Amino acid sequence: MLVSQLLEAAGFANGFSTRGGGVSPFPENSLNLAGFDEDSAKNIAENRSRFLNVFDDDFRLATAWQVHGDQIKLVVSDSDIDNSDEKFDGLISQLPHVLVGVKTADCVPVLLADTRTKAFAAVHAGWRGTAQSIVAKAVEKMKSTFGTDPSDVLAAIGPAASGRCYEVGSDVIDAFAKNFSNGESYFSSTRDGHALVDLHTANRDQLVDQGIPESAISIAPLCTIERIDLFFSYRVEKRLYGKTGRLLSVIGRRN
Repeated sequence: MLVSQLLEAAGFANGFSTRGGGVSPFPENSLNLAGFDEDSAKNIAENRSRFLNVFDDDFRLATAWQVHGDQIKLVVSDSDIDNSDEKFDGLISQLPHVLVGVKTADCVPVLLADTRTKAFAAVHAGWRGTAQSIVAKAVEKMKSTFGTDPSDVLAAIGPAASGRCYEVGSDVIDAFAKNFSNGESYFSSTRDGHALVDLHTANRDQLVDQGIPESAISIAPLCTIERIDLFFSYRVEKRLYGKTGRLLSVIGRRN
């Protein structure tokens, strides 16, 4: 897995999974961490156990049923940890011994850490979530719930489909134009009605607009579409093989 040293140095366990070291047939020995309709529950449980065993502390994992929306789940009790069937695309918490996580396979994972209050968040930002400003809403939720000051926040934006490879259609272009005054700045035209979209930069800009210093934001320089040797890519593998695995990006407080 990949680790943000920025978050780690501040006392936050974190990780962006890669595809190796598991038991799933994608095509073999793949660390698929979600997607129960395309893999067995037994495989996913074993893969998650292997992933969590990488961490030094005894963490429990909190996830949600992701629906490409903009809702943020507050994880404050055991019932919030155990119920993964609620529909959210971001999770925030302040609990010790808990990792909040989001699942991706080209979408952008964003991890947030408040160095003062020790609150933290994991956000799933596909193009729909990005167009709905989900990372900005996660910061707002941290502010209203935990008293977070954005100037205290560190952010790590993980591997995802990059602006070099992620071609989209007019529906995405129109959604950004509707919601952002500078929406066109995230696109590079390729052909009529199509363009490459840079979701990494769009999410970074939303964090900066919330008051997080640009120097406190790291962006992984790896593209899931380019590097299917390292990552799952829905865009590539669904077309080639009819199915793909899911990556998991997590963050939690160290003792």
